[in-house]
Amino acid sequence: MNEAGDRNEPSAASAGGWQPRAAIRHRRGEVAQVEDRLAEETPVALVYNGISHAVMMATPLDLEQLAVGFSLSEGIIARAGDILDVDVVHGEEAAEVHITLLQAPFMALKAHRRALAGRTGCGVCGIESIQLLDLHAPPLARAGACAQVDAAAIARAAAGLPAHQQLMRATGGVHAAAWCELDGTIRFAYEDVGRHNALDKLIGRLVEDEQDTALGFVFMSSRASYELVRKSARVGVTMLATISAPSSLAVRIAGEAGMRLVSFCRNDGFVEYVAGGAPVVDAQPAAVPR
Repeated sequence: MNEAGDRNEPSAASAGGWQPRAAIRHRRGEVAQVEDRLAEETPVALVYNGISHAVMMATPLDLEQLAVGFSLSEGIIARAGDILDVDVVHGEEAAEVHITLLQAPFMALKAHRRALAGRTGCGVCGIESIQLLDLHAPPLARAGACAQVDAAAIARAAAGLPAHQQLMRATGGVHAAAWCELDGTIRFAYEDVGRHNALDKLIGRLVEDEQDTALGFVFMSSRASYELVRKSARVGVTMLATISAPSSLAVRIAGEAGMRLVSFCRNDGFVEYVAGGAPVVDAQPAAVPR
């Protein structure tokens, strides 16, 4: 797998995942001409054995990890070894990621191929019918050690995430997905304009490092959608924590998979969700932070 070679290098302007743009700032009655930094949003095509399978809008960084994570989390491959090579080709207005698969997974992909035309933050765009939606997650093989993750660990992750959000500091317009140890220490994080893309990049890194996904948890700067839960479950992640709210479907699928789902994660607490609404512990009713 590589991102080497002249044709694979992003332009100098886009190497940081942002582009400068002129803007006029209006603040407290004052008007000023400024240069702003905007997160890059670029069409990225995933091409399997010469056949284009998916086009998504993404930040053109860490595209090899994106390809591996997407391939696993979407069920295109069963293991990282199904991929023989990944070649990233940056163009002026788009990028292509050429993934070479073993024959068996490629034939399976051809048999079940569907057109995907993804939009930023959308997990189902391009699906041709409701019947093709995958609204279930496989049961996790083991619960892992995430039951012991407490409020202090969540607070540590929430406090530590900004230090890993360089692109967010530059632009204010991207999501982050981080891998945390059980005590909340962040090992590494990935950013993208799309929360699903950020997670796929993180999954690609977890696979590369052969991380035991039962010995840590994913922390995200976004809300918890059904697809984030489904993608995480497919690679054995046993706990997903998010800064914002979950959807009802995300809670249902997390319960189906046996995944721990916590949201509204802050320095001073979090909200844990249980499929079916059964309480985890006896507690006085409290207002959910918004």
